[in-house]
Parts: sequence; C-alpha cells; structure tokens
Amino acid sequence: MNQVKKGINTICTHVGEVVDEQFKGAISPLYMSTSYAFEDVAIKRYPRYFNTPNQEALCLKIAALEHAEAALIFGSGMAAVSTAMMAFLRAGDHIVLQRTLYGGTYNLVTEEFEKYGISYSFTDGQRPEDFEAKVQENTKVIYVETPSNPLLTITDLKAVAAIAQKHRLVSMIDNTFASPVNQNPIDFGIDVVIHSATKYMGGHSDICAGAVASTKENMERIFHLAKNFGGSLSDYTVWLLERSIKTMGIRVRAQNANALQMAEYLYAHEDIQNVYYPGLKSHPDHELAKAQMKGFGGMLSFELQENLNASAFQKALQLIKSSMSLAGVESTVLSPSQTSHALLDADERERQGIKDGLIRFSVGIEEVEDLIEDIERALEKVRATIVTTTH
Repeated sequence: MNQVKKGINTICTHVGEVVDEQFKGAISPLYMSTSYAFEDVAIKRYPRYFNTPNQEALCLKIAALEHAEAALIFGSGMAAVSTAMMAFLRAGDHIVLQRTLYGGTYNLVTEEFEKYGISYSFTDGQRPEDFEAKVQENTKVIYVETPSNPLLTITDLKAVAAIAQKHRLVSMIDNTFASPVNQNPIDFGIDVVIHSATKYMGGHSDICAGAVASTKENMERIFHLAKNFGGSLSDYTVWLLERSIKTMGIRVRAQNANALQMAEYLYAHEDIQNVYYPGLKSHPDHELAKAQMKGFGGMLSFELQENLNASAFQKALQLIKSSMSLAGVESTVLSPSQTSHALLDADERERQGIKDGLIRFSVGIEEVEDLIEDIERALEKVRATIVTTTH
C-alpha cells in the first residue's frame, strides 16, 4: 500500500496497526512486556530501543502521516525536541532558531546549550532573510515553528528549506500546532519534523508523548542518541496514542472549522482588541498560510480591550476550561505569560509581542453557539465589575 497517497483518515485508522494473529481482534493488541527473548529471534526487542511491537507499529503510522521514511516516539514533546537537536549538534556548532518558539524550547536552548559548547542565534523575524542573516560558518541546524506559539505567525517553509539546502544545514520544524492533518513540512523540503504528540495526536488531554519523523538516515542518527538519553514511551501510552490518532483527522478538521468561526466572531466583537489567527484575511501571513497549510488549525489567541481584565474573564468562563495544555476535544484557554512562556523574562515576552493580557484559545469540538454563549456571559460579568467599581 502506498501510504502517502491514501487519505488522512485512512492512514490514521489503518497504517501501523499491530495485527492480532491469535484472536483476530479489530484493534491492535497491547504488548506490555518489558523483557523479550534474545536467542533465535530476528529482532532483539527492548523498550528503550523503541522497538517493542506497539512502539514499532506506531512509528510506522506517524511516518506515514508526515510523508516521512521513518519516525520515533518519545516520552514527551521536549524529549523529542532535545533529542532531535542534540543528534545534529556538538561542541563548537551553531544553531539558528526562530525567535517565536514554544517557551520550553527557548528555555532548553538558552539555559542548556552553552554548557555543551553550542552557540545559537535567534532571528529578528520570520522572513527568509532573517534566517540567512544569522547563518555562520559553524551553523549546522535551522529550527522553526509554524504556526508559532502563541501568536500564530507563519514561516515560509520552502524558503527555510532552500536556505538550509544552500548552506548544507539540517532544517527542523515543530509542527505541533498544525498537526499532520493541516501541514506536511517534508513536502516543502524540511528535513526533520517534530511533534508534541500530547497535543493533536493525543487529542484527549490524557497522553504525554513526543514524535520525530524524517529520512531513515536521519532517524538512525537520532535513534543512536535517543537510546542513550532514554526518552522512550511506555507501551500502554503507545497503545492509547495509536487509538487516539485514529480519529485525529476528524477531530482536527472539526477544530479547524470551529476555530475559524470563533476567530471571525472575536474579530468583529467590540470587546476584543486583537485576534491572531492565520485563517483571518486580516492576518499578515494569511496568504502564506493558505499556500502551505490544508487547514488553519484549532489554535488562536486574542486580547481583550485594555479596560477588561483578562484573568477575571478567564475565571468567569464556565464551559471553556482554564488549562495548561492545548489541542484536546474540549475548548481551553490560558495566559501564555503565566504558563507556556512564564520562564521568559518580561523584556523577552515584550520583544516577542506576548502581552500579559494575551489569551491563548485552543478551540475544541463543541457547538460554536455554546462557546459564543460562554464568552458573552463571561464578558458581561467582567463589564459589570467595571461598572460596579466605577460607581
């Protein structure tokens, strides 16, 4: 079966299944063993080597989803990020990174890389010339995240891939916000694709995992470091993740549709100052997003008018949950300045455009009418507080 040419829901459902030879069950059986035979076997299996039956099968599914030759799964998104980066960097090397990154990735680089003799440069923007200007003689990797967290900026993947190829660098992307449903960076020339599988792949706020996909050659290099770092995933979680991915195409497309409607509603609302969503025609990167994405995603962020308290608004919501993570079937909100980007100092957050009142909104699969009703009720409560205080 040519997996890439199959539809997304078919790949999600069927590729990478463990066939139940004994009982002919409709789903993958779960192999919980952490110890396998070493004599008279074709493969010496061991959980830390990422090759138990469930691990191996799920890697095939993720590779197919990202149009890659191979993939690995990890215990968290940051395990995937750190292992992928360090597989291609050593003392004396340099990496160019997009400045608008997930806070955890930013912290990894700024807090840890100097210890290992690795230098780094952050771009001043997302334009191709911003990346090329930072390339040095010892640069080995270019790392991007698009759409970015939390302002949903879009980076030109073809342009970044071209710069990497020109300078013989490895290009990497955090594709978490898009998911394989909305974006396949390898099709644009990107070398290594990384996911926090906790998010859209898991989709139910009950799994912590990461994933990396690339060529067999690149993944072999990543594997040799991964088995020493020990960031493997338990088979029970692997089994849950494979189950969850079966519905990823349906879930993400529903979230795409809801997020676009919510972005349009918020953009037109008098109590909302700014809305950041690449599906809006007002978004500066809208045309680029249309060119490289199949859907605009379920994530957006917005700012209330300055006289409205963002914290009080979030506390007043009843249906939409306050949550540290994102991408579940339930709609959630958080303040990036207090969570995902809390470890960045105030100056760096301001530099990235992350205001204290910014609200990140992960749109779920609920009816849009119910989400709007919840927001209207919360805004009314916050407005009433202002009136009471004034009088």
